[in-house]
Amino acid sequence: MNLTAVRTDVFKPGEDLPGFVARFVPHVDENTVLAVSSKVVALWKNNTVPYTSIAQKETLIKQHSTAALKTPLAWLTIKDGMVMTNAGIDQSNANGQLVLLPDCYAAAEELRTVLSRVWQVQNLGIVITDSMILPLRAGVIAGAVGYAGFKGVKDLRGTPDIFGQPLQTTLVNVADSLATACALLMGEANEQRPLCVVTNAPVTFTQKTDRAELKYPAQNDLYTPLLQAAKLVKKEK
Repeated sequence: MNLTAVRTDVFKPGEDLPGFVARFVPHVDENTVLAVSSKVVALWKNNTVPYTSIAQKETLIKQHSTAALKTPLAWLTIKDGMVMTNAGIDQSNANGQLVLLPDCYAAAEELRTVLSRVWQVQNLGIVITDSMILPLRAGVIAGAVGYAGFKGVKDLRGTPDIFGQPLQTTLVNVADSLATACALLMGEANEQRPLCVVTNAPVTFTQKTDRAELKYPAQNDLYTPLLQAAKLVKKEK
C-alpha cells in the first residue's frame, strides 16, 4: 500500500471541494482511495459558527450528540454511533470558528461521484478522517467519520487461522485503519496536508456503501460495561 499526503493551499469556507481536490490531484488511477480531512469537508458545507463562549460550545456539543458526559478534559460523546470527544466539534485551525461535522457519508458519496467523473475512473474510494483518542493511550489517531466506494469492514469469520482453526469473531475495520494510516502523513498542526492518495490498498471497491456496516451492537461490544458505568449507554432491562 502506498500513501502520498498532498500539501495544499488553505481551504476557505464555502470553497468548491471537488475543484480544490482536482487542482492539487489532477489525476489518479483506477482502484485509488482518497482520504480527506473532515475539517475541509465541514468548511465545504459551511458547517461553522462563530465561537462566542464555552457555554455556547457545550450547548452545541449536547445538541449534536446522542449522549454526552462532561470530563475534566473534554466532553465524551456518542455521535453517529461513534465515541468521540466534543461530538466532533473542533476549534483548532478554525480562525475563531467552531467547525461542526456534516453528514460525512453523504459528503463522501458526493465527492466520489464528482471526482470519478473528473478523473474518469470507476473504482474510487473516499474516506473522511477525523482525530480520535483510544482509551488509556497517549496521543491521537484518526477514524473514518464517513466513506464511500469501498467496503468498510472485512469479515474473516469462518476463515482458517494459520493452524486451520476457523476464526469465530474477527472483523477487520478497513475504514478506520485507512484513516489512521493517512492521518499519520496528513498531520495535526500546520502541515496543510488535508488530502492523502492511497494506491494498492487492500480494499474491496463497491458502487454502493453500507453506512451501517461499521456500527456495532452495544449488547456485543467490549466497552459497553464501561460506557454503561459512565451512563453513556443505557443498561438493558
